[in-house]
Amino acid sequence: MYGITALISAALIAYALTIGFVWDEGFHVVAAQLIERGKTPYIDFCFPQTPLNAYWNAALMRVFGEHWRVLHVFASLEIAAAMFLTAQFILSRFPVARWRTPAAIVAVCFIGLHSEVVEFGPVAQAYAIGMLLLIAAFRVALAFPDRPRSPSLAFGAGLLAGGAAGCTLLTAPAAPVLLLWFWLQARGAAPLRTAAALISGVLIPFTPVFWLFAEAPRVVFFNIVQYQAIFRRVDWPGATPHDVDVLSSWLVDGQTLLMGLLALFGVYFVWKRSQWPLPQSRPLYLAAGIAVALILYIATAHPTFSRYFIVAAPLVSILAAVGLYAAASRLADSNRPLWPTAILVVLIVLGYGRALFDERDATTWGDYEQLAKKVDEVTPKNGVLYADELVYFLLKRAPPSGMEFSYSHKLGLPAAEEKLYHLISEKELVAEVKAGRFDTVQTCNDDKIDEMHLEEVFAKKKELKDCSVYWDKKPQDLARSNK
Repeated sequence: MYGITALISAALIAYALTIGFVWDEGFHVVAAQLIERGKTPYIDFCFPQTPLNAYWNAALMRVFGEHWRVLHVFASLEIAAAMFLTAQFILSRFPVARWRTPAAIVAVCFIGLHSEVVEFGPVAQAYAIGMLLLIAAFRVALAFPDRPRSPSLAFGAGLLAGGAAGCTLLTAPAAPVLLLWFWLQARGAAPLRTAAALISGVLIPFTPVFWLFAEAPRVVFFNIVQYQAIFRRVDWPGATPHDVDVLSSWLVDGQTLLMGLLALFGVYFVWKRSQWPLPQSRPLYLAAGIAVALILYIATAHPTFSRYFIVAAPLVSILAAVGLYAAASRLADSNRPLWPTAILVVLIVLGYGRALFDERDATTWGDYEQLAKKVDEVTPKNGVLYADELVYFLLKRAPPSGMEFSYSHKLGLPAAEEKLYHLISEKELVAEVKAGRFDTVQTCNDDKIDEMHLEEVFAKKKELKDCSVYWDKKPQDLARSNK
């Protein structure tokens, strides 16, 4: 099991350093870079996320340098740690001794070889650290029934769960489930004190948010609450069909379908059929409770995405390992775990290989490095640049105010609110491009090229893969006459 975990971890790092790329990393890496240079999220720039992952990335860049590879390696290691904690739980807690190693191997493969985890986990976003902190909180919570008079365990579990939510609010439902768990397991041993300890732990990671809220309550509320609740779906008429597509995508995703069905069967087995005593099945109930809460909560996001659900992968993989044992014990000889495990692992590996094959022509950080090199070559040292967040990061250039988070351009808020929240609308950007504010414009969006009439504003153009770079502004009178 340890060898397979190490091998998968090495594969994740190799993927992260070569193919690993998500376009949405852009505003995360820019936020971390700005923080590393002394800027404050919300107060100095728009960042509609809880801030701990950005501060963590900034700390990594401060120590190891401002490079995307640094962030990718540490995200891969976070997934590796989540796999280890999951596997070690199964090795120590799975009720059937003969199945402990096979079940642990299956759980590790379901996490580290799942196509969504591989694609979106080892990057600069908060999925990896969210997974790690959640499974760590789960492991700490399991120690409480043996030490019901130890509020420090409740505090520790709350601190980890709060840290996960402080990195990404996708993990927020874990905290109330853990609160219920500790309350029920206190067994009369000061449940109020235990609950208070857990809540205190949850709140501590949000100290930066509370501090910034005291300084600028309206700005912080917009970034963390208002944007997520209202503005994510602005100018997206197809958001509802998109959600239907995402929520039904498991039907055509073999890995997710297999994992989900085995997890459901595992829960059913423990609940209805298992002869396991309560101390052995209790941890599985907690895993199921947190996993269900996460999945239901994430499913209500509008719009939602398949990658959001990977924060629940370690917990679901535990239940799937139980489901494999339950299925094998009914369809074959439960004393022979080799063949059921081998067949399932082969199916998971084949799904992993298919995902890599599908990504063979995808954009990578290497492509953006070439793009950034060209942008740097044609942009004056003190020139004004319009570019994707990824290019700003690679060139170590601070974006112009309002351009740190490109999705915000579609909001079109009143001018006073845009100034307060550090936003700039698409309409204003188009006008500024046409007016010649920018010395260089880089975009990978053909609609923007047409809307901004870039061919009329700039004399020179270079296409790199699916992106374009424009520079050498035409005289304004010539640009107007062309228009």
